[in-house]
Amino acid sequence: MNEKIEVENVNSPGRTTRVDRAKYEAARAALMAVLPDSAPGMTPREAQAAMVAHLPGDLFPGGEKVGWWMKCVQLDLEAKRLITRAPKAPVRLWRA
Repeated sequence: MNEKIEVENVNSPGRTTRVDRAKYEAARAALMAVLPDSAPGMTPREAQAAMVAHLPGDLFPGGEKVGWWMKCVQLDLEAKRLITRAPKAPVRLWRA
């Protein structure tokens, strides 16, 4: 059985979801590795593309499902205030 971890969603305060811990931690490390420290940051599409090189192939073969995991981690880290989203469109992200 896969170990789970609870994640938050900045769009649904107070609500948590349980996801696979190994995939979450790998995606989180990859996202934090590619996001810049300050504005203007990266678009989610740029971050997703950059993350692939940082993900373990056994968990994400060929970059499979990286988009879903990038969004999961993004929303959790925004809720935890570890990354920042630009206040106006287009969406751009950077480490807090």
